[in-house]
Amino acid sequence: MEPSASGSSTEPQNPDGARHPRAFEPVVVIVTVLVSLLGAIIGIHMITTLGVSPNTSVIGAVIAMLIGRAGFLGLRSFRNTNRQNLIQSSISGATFAAANSLLTPIAIPFLFGRPDLVWPMLLGASLGLLIDVFVLYRAFGSRFLPADAAWPPGVAAAETIKAGDQGGRQAAILVGGGVVGLGASFLGLPMSAAGIAMIGNVWALSMFALGLLVAQYSPATIGVDLNALYVPHGVMIGAGVVALVQIVIILVGRQSKKEADREAARERAAAEDPSLSYTVGRASLGRTLVSGYVLFALGALVLAVVGGVWADLSVWGIIGFVLFAAVAALVHELIVGLAAMHAGWFPAFAVTLIFLILGLALGIPGVPLALLVGYCAATGPAFADMGYDFKAGWILRRDRRPYTAFELDGRRQQLLSSMIGFAVAIGMVALLWEGLFAEGAVPPTSLVYADTIKAGLTDPSVLINLALWAIPGAIVQLLGGPRRQMGVLLATGLLVATPNAGWLVLAGLAVRLWWQRRRGASGEQEIALVGAGLIAGDSVHSVGTIFSR
Repeated sequence: MEPSASGSSTEPQNPDGARHPRAFEPVVVIVTVLVSLLGAIIGIHMITTLGVSPNTSVIGAVIAMLIGRAGFLGLRSFRNTNRQNLIQSSISGATFAAANSLLTPIAIPFLFGRPDLVWPMLLGASLGLLIDVFVLYRAFGSRFLPADAAWPPGVAAAETIKAGDQGGRQAAILVGGGVVGLGASFLGLPMSAAGIAMIGNVWALSMFALGLLVAQYSPATIGVDLNALYVPHGVMIGAGVVALVQIVIILVGRQSKKEADREAARERAAAEDPSLSYTVGRASLGRTLVSGYVLFALGALVLAVVGGVWADLSVWGIIGFVLFAAVAALVHELIVGLAAMHAGWFPAFAVTLIFLILGLALGIPGVPLALLVGYCAATGPAFADMGYDFKAGWILRRDRRPYTAFELDGRRQQLLSSMIGFAVAIGMVALLWEGLFAEGAVPPTSLVYADTIKAGLTDPSVLINLALWAIPGAIVQLLGGPRRQMGVLLATGLLVATPNAGWLVLAGLAVRLWWQRRRGASGEQEIALVGAGLIAGDSVHSVGTIFSR
C-alpha cells in the first residue's frame, strides 16, 4: 500500500480497504456536539451583530489538533487527520446552519409582523436545510461539482490539518500566510479575497475582481448606485439562466469538441490518479437534481400547510406557490454552490432578493411571500459550506489506495458529523430565537427582506432593469462556459461589493502567476499554501471578533 497523506503520523495506517473513522464513535460524538455548540453560538452572534457568518472550519481543525495532543480518555485518536476532518465539518456546518439557514429565515415572518409563523418557518427552514445538504452530498464529485474544483476555504482547512500533522516547510509556509492574513485583517483588509485568488480559477476570479471593482467605484466615478438600479441582480439572473441551461447540457451529455478533448485528457489523468475520477455519473446527477426538486416541493407543501397559506391563496395559488418555491430553492442552492466552488464567496442574500422581487412581480401576497423567501434563504449556505468540507476531506483522502471506497465512506461520515452539527444548530435556534428577537437582535438581511415585502414592487422600471442587465450577464456566462462560470462570478462580485476586495484579488492573481512562472509545479503548490494561510488567518480574525465584541 502507498503511504497515505491523510492519516496521522503517530497512528498506524489501516490496511487496504479499511474503513474511515466513524462519526458515531463515542468520543467523536462528544467532541462533535461540543464544537457544534461553539459553532452555533458563534454563528448566531455574528449574524445578529455583524450580519455575516465566519467560516469556522479552520477553528474546528485547530481544536481537533489540540485535543489530539492529549494522551488520556481516548483523545489521542484525534491525531488522525480524518477524525480532525469530521470535527471541522461539524463545527462549520453548525455555524452556517444556525446563522444563515435557520435564524435568518425565521426572522423574516417575525419582522413582517407575524411572530406566530416563526415556528412553522423554523420547520420549513429545517426541511430546506436537510434537503439542501442531501442534494450536495449526492452531487459532489460529479462533472457539475467536481472534487478537484477550487472550493478555496476547503483547501485552507485541509492544508491547516496537513501542516499540523506533517510540520516542516509546508507548515512554515502556511503559518507565514496565516500571520500575514491575520495581521492584515486587523487593519481592515479582507485577506480571504487575496487567498482565494491563489487557489481558484484564474478566469472566474478575474471576473469576480472586475465585479468587485465596478461595484466599489461606480458611485464615485459615474454617480450611479448599481444596487439601487438592480443592475447586479439582473446580471445574476441572466448568468443564472445560462448556467442552468449549461447544467442541462451536462446532464444530456452534449459537449463541444473542446470540452470533449478536456474530458478525454481528464480520463487519462484519472488512470494515474483515481482521485480525479468522477464519483457521480451523469445519470446519478440527473436523478439527484430531479429528486431534489421533488423534495423541495414536498417541503414547500408542508410549509404552506403548517403556515396557513390557504388563507391568502386559492388551490391553484397554493400549487403555484409550491412549484415556484421548489424552483427558487433549487436554483438558489445551485447558483450559490457554483459561486462558492469557484470563488469561496457566495451571494446568498442577493440571489434570495432576486426571487423576492420575482415573487412580488408575480403578485404573491405578503405572508406567503415571506414564507417563500425564508424557505429560499434556508438553502445555499449549508450547501456551499458542505462543499468546502468535502473538498477538505478529498484532499486528506486522495492518496489512499484503494481510493474510491475509502473516499465515499469518508464523505458519508462527514455527512453524519455535519448532521449532528445541524441537529445542535436547530436546537440552539429553537431555544434562543425568542430572547434574541425580543432584544432586537435580528440578522440585518432579514430586515431587508421584510421591508422589501412590505414596500411591494411599486416601480415597474425594476423589472425592466432586471431584464435589460440580464443580457450582458447571459453573454458573459455563455462565453466563459460551464467550467469558468464567468457570468455568475461577475454578478457575485457586483453583489458582494466588499471594499478593496477587488484589488486584493488582482494582487493575489498577479503574485500567483509570477510565482508559478518562477517556480513551476512546486510554485503552484507553495502559492496555494500561502493562499490557504491567508484565508485561515482571516477566518481566525473573524471568529476572534466575537470575543472582542
